[in-house]
Amino acid sequence: MVPVFELTDGQLEDVTQIFMKMQAEMISDYVHKYDLLRNLIFDLLHYTLKMQPASKTEKQQPNASQRITHLFLELLERQFPIEDVTQQIRFRSPSEFAGQLSVHVNHLNRVIKEVTEKTTSEIIAERLLQEAKILLRHTDWNISEIAYTLAFKEATHFNNFFKKNMQITPNQFREISNVDG
Repeated sequence: MVPVFELTDGQLEDVTQIFMKMQAEMISDYVHKYDLLRNLIFDLLHYTLKMQPASKTEKQQPNASQRITHLFLELLERQFPIEDVTQQIRFRSPSEFAGQLSVHVNHLNRVIKEVTEKTTSEIIAERLLQEAKILLRHTDWNISEIAYTLAFKEATHFNNFFKKNMQITPNQFREISNVDG
């Protein structure tokens, strides 16, 4: 399960409605408001679960490839969220992850591709990009600070990575997000 979801405008409206109901219940004097709040939290959880339907791997019994993939994804996710400008992710390359998981990088790449139909590098890049967008939207950190936290050796490497994946620079993304948000 992915702990961060990017919402469409329609999904944002749905989630906002649930939170508005929660806020209304919090200030009410309804005797069973905490039961109702618990149900609204379940609504929210099920709403997010529906955003990512069960994959074929979740329907099967786990095998060695699926276990390694799960461990890889868990190790990747444990590095996030980045909450402080001095925090830096520890693992960025498939070989670094393979070393942590005590498997050969070729084996890691093969099982990740088999289970997810994506390369190890693609998954890492997608998660770095997701975190970069979050940091650009929700912090006032400069581009160099964001590049550092995502373990890019140079801010220009981060700029190139971001532009390659988003077709705009980090600064342009931040400007658009500030206008939209």
